[in-house]
Parts: sequence; C-alpha cells; structure tokens
Amino acid sequence: MKSRRTRYRILSLLGDPLVRFGMLLSAFFALLTLLILAVERSLNPNLTSLADAFWYTLVTVTTIGYGDITPVTGFGRLIAVVIMSSGVVVFGAVSGKIASFFFDRQQKRDRGLIKLKKKREHLVICGWKPDMDSLLAGILKANPELLPQDIVVVNNASQERMFPVTSSSTLRGLNYVSGDFVEEETLERSGVRGASKVMVLADYSRDYSEMEMDSRTVLAVITIKKMNRTSYVAAELLDEKFRKHLENEHCDEIILSRQYEKRVLVSASGGTGVSHVLDHLFGAADDEGLMIVDVPEQGIGKNFGELAGLFAEAGKGILVGLLENTGNFYLRKQEALAEAQKNPDIPGIVNKLKKVKELKSNRTVLAPERDYPVKKYAKAILVRSASSAGRREP
Repeated sequence: MKSRRTRYRILSLLGDPLVRFGMLLSAFFALLTLLILAVERSLNPNLTSLADAFWYTLVTVTTIGYGDITPVTGFGRLIAVVIMSSGVVVFGAVSGKIASFFFDRQQKRDRGLIKLKKKREHLVICGWKPDMDSLLAGILKANPELLPQDIVVVNNASQERMFPVTSSSTLRGLNYVSGDFVEEETLERSGVRGASKVMVLADYSRDYSEMEMDSRTVLAVITIKKMNRTSYVAAELLDEKFRKHLENEHCDEIILSRQYEKRVLVSASGGTGVSHVLDHLFGAADDEGLMIVDVPEQGIGKNFGELAGLFAEAGKGILVGLLENTGNFYLRKQEALAEAQKNPDIPGIVNKLKKVKELKSNRTVLAPERDYPVKKYAKAILVRSASSAGRREP
C-alpha cells in the first residue's frame, strides 16, 4: 500500500511542469559539463577532473567567473559561450519568477486573498467601520503585547474603503481577509479555529439596515462558537433585543454601543455633566482613568477591603469593583462543572450544579462590602489618577 502511494506521489511530482523543466535544465548542464571535460582534459592542466569541470560550469552559468579555470581550445570556448548564454537566460527568468511571486503575494495580501488556516493565538476582527484605521491603531495602543501581524481583519468592504488600513505605516504587517464573515469558508481562511480572541463589529461595509447588521453579528458569533469554543468572543450590537441570542451562544462580551450613546445623551440633557466624567474616564492619558487590571496573585482569596488596601498602598488607584468569571466563559463553565462533580455528597453536587447554571460571564460587582471575597478569575476595576503613576506594583 505504501509503495503504491510512493509511486503515485513520484508520478504526480514528475507531472509538474516546473519539476520537469528543472530536470531537463539539470540534464542540459550536466551534458555541457561532460562535453567541456572531454574537450579540455588532455590540453588544459586546470581542467582535468569531473570536479574541475563541475566547478567551471557552476561559476560560469551563475555568471560569477572567478577566472581560475579558462578553456584553451576553440571548441571548449564555444561550449563556454553556450554555458554563459544559458546562465544569463535561466537566471534572468528565475529572477523574474521570484519578483513576480513576491509581487503576486503582496497583491493577494492587499486584496485580502490570503489564507491563514495555520495561524494561532491571534485576534480576528470581523466587520468594517468608517474610522477602521484609527480603531485598529487604538487597539494596538491599548494592547502593547499585540503586533499588527497578530491581527486579522475580515470584511466585505471595497478596496477603496480598506485602503487607509492596508496603506497605513502604523498597521504595516496587519493581515486582511476579504469575504463575508458570516460564512464558514471565510472564517476558515482567517484562521479563526486557532484565534485566541475574536471581535465582531457592527458591519458598515455595505448598505445594511441596523437589523441586518445585528442579525449578521448573531450569525457570525454562532458560526465562530461552533468552530472555536475556546476563543474569547466580543460582539457589538446596535439593538438590545438581539442580546439574548448572543447570551444563549455564550458570547463572552456584548457591546451595546448605540445604547451607551443614547444613555449619555439622555443624561447630558439634564445638565449632569456626565460627558465630562466619561471624557476623563475613557479619554484620559494611558496611565489614568478607568482601568481593568489583573488581580495580583496575593490578592486572590482575600476580601475586597484587603485588595483595595493592596492597590492603594502601591499607588495603583482606587478599587471600585470586581469583574468576575473573566476569560473564556466556556472554559470557566467546564472548570466549574468539573469542580462541582468532585463532591461525593449528592445534595451538595446538585447545589453546586445549580450555581454552575447560574454562572455569568464577566459579572460586574461594583462597590461590594469590604468582606466580599475575591475569587479566582476575577479582575480589578480601578479608577486611577496621573499622580499615582510610577509607583511600585502591588
């Protein structure tokens, strides 16, 4: 069986035009090597062996020509002319092919025709917005560990709309896949099976209605979760009525952008000054404002008051709350389920299973009591001022 497969592979290889051309070219230069050896051997003291003839053919065909070996007979010089001419033609063609290969590859990258099925631990961003280039630049700034090469953008936008992204020097190296992100084949090309995080934006790449945008977001999340259960998925919705569908698919983070915008405008109408607060919390410098950070290892298992003391002592800011069950919700639930089943007490197992069912991803707990326990997979919600920057870690 193995021998049949081997024969099949060899025959397939021999059927490749490029392989056949390479074999023919090798045979041609081997013939010229033997010819110049036969002609020069008896008269040329520098060309007496097959090794000498091979060396001479090699340096001549590559047009290097060290001059350590030169033919002395007329027929030998004629063969040398054939070798040199062949070298110029062959290497000119090879250089053209290489240049063409890299040009085609760059063209494919710009047009989003690349395939990234083997890519791993990257961020996939589905959708397009009018300020896409500045959004991507902001993502890179907010995540210093990310490089442009670690991001794959997937959308159906025209080349004209994607030009600010593909031509940006800040985003050089970013991967772009052109296609409809609700289709499995397009997501496959983006390497979504190996992605660590996926973000689905409200897609403005075409003239979709708001309902179509949200429907496409829901469909994309369903497909992504089917292809990669362990990826952290964040999705943007315009209408809150679609939220339940994403929650049913265990979408890890749901961004109700239109709802947040409306709440700010309603609050501002009463002269509350909320816009100034939000501007400071979200539009402040990198080292101040509202921040969500990892809880230090020594803070896990302590209470909220003790953790607040740790952050205050280190000058990292004021602890205002906790974000529980962070990370991929599917993994959190699997771990909680395995932990619940370790209890030999049947009533105890039932109670723990009920708690697993009630588990919520990224559960926000604001201003809890001081004795509130800090659990595993929790993150700290801090408000930090510029004056606290530069002090030691907790």
